[in-house]
Amino acid sequence: MTWGTVSTGVLDVLPLTSDRFWTAWTFAPVPIAVLTALAAAYCWAYRALRRRGDRWPVWRVVSFVGLGLGSILVATCSSLATYDDMLLSMHMAQHVILSMVAPVFLALGAPVTLALRVLPQRPRQGLLRVLHSRVVAFVTLPPVTLVLLIASPWVLYFSGWYAATLRSPLLHELLHAHFLLIGCLFFWPLLGMDPVPGRVAYPFRLLMVFLTLPFHAFLGVTIMGTKRLIAADWYQSLHRTWPPSPMVDQHLAGAVLWASGDAVGSLILAVLFVQWVRSSHQEAAREDRRLDRQEAVAR
Repeated sequence: MTWGTVSTGVLDVLPLTSDRFWTAWTFAPVPIAVLTALAAAYCWAYRALRRRGDRWPVWRVVSFVGLGLGSILVATCSSLATYDDMLLSMHMAQHVILSMVAPVFLALGAPVTLALRVLPQRPRQGLLRVLHSRVVAFVTLPPVTLVLLIASPWVLYFSGWYAATLRSPLLHELLHAHFLLIGCLFFWPLLGMDPVPGRVAYPFRLLMVFLTLPFHAFLGVTIMGTKRLIAADWYQSLHRTWPPSPMVDQHLAGAVLWASGDAVGSLILAVLFVQWVRSSHQEAAREDRRLDRQEAVAR
C-alpha cells in the first residue's frame, strides 16, 4: 500500500491502474485525526456503558466505527481521494459514499443515544438544548432536508462552485464535509434510533427516500448526456495523457451516480421496510401487554 501526499500536478500522479486503485492511498492528517477521535469517543462511551452493566448492541459499534467512519476514511484517504481532483468519476464515488453510504451507517450506530446515556448531567443538558434548538428543528424538517439533498448536487456541478473546489484545498475539504452533513441531516431522522428532530411516520420515510431515486438518476443521466465538460478549464489544464479522456470520464461519473444512487437508495428502502415491520410487531406486543394488564385489573 502506497501512502504519500499527492499534488494535483499530472507529473506527480501515476496513471490509474487496477493495482493503484487499491493501493494508491493518500495520507490526510485532518480526516484521520477527526475520525480517530470520533472512534475513540464512541468506543470509550461503549465501554463506560458496559462497565456499569448496561447493554449496547455490538452491531451498532460495528455500524458506526467500522462501516460509518470506515467508509469516510475510504472516501477521504484511498485512491478515491488521490485521484478525486483529476477524475470526476472518482470524485463522484466520493460523493455517493459521503452523502448516502456513511450517513446511513453512522445513523444506525445511534451515537446521540449513546452520548445521552453516558455523559454527565451538564454536558447531557447542553446536548439536549442543541437537539431542541430552533435551528436544528428547521434544518431537520423533512422538506428542507429533501430539497438540500436533491438541489445541492445540481447547483454544485452546473455552476462554478465545483471548479472552485478543485482550485482551493480548503473548499475541497469543505465540500466533503458538506456532502456528509447533508446526508446526515437527511438520513439520520429516517433511519436512526436517536431522539433527533425531523422524525416522521414510516410511510413518509419510505416516500422521502423513494423521491430521491429519480432525481439522482436524472442527474446522472444529465451528466452522462451533456456535451459541455464540467470544470473544463481545470481538467484541460492538467494535460493528462492517460485514459480515460475527460469527456469519457464525465460519462463514467454520471453512470456511477446513476447506478450507485439507485442501488443505495433501494437498499435503504429495504432497511426502512424491515424497521417498519419490526416497529409494528413491537407496537403490537406493547398493546397486547397493555390489554393483558387491563384484563388482570378488571378481574
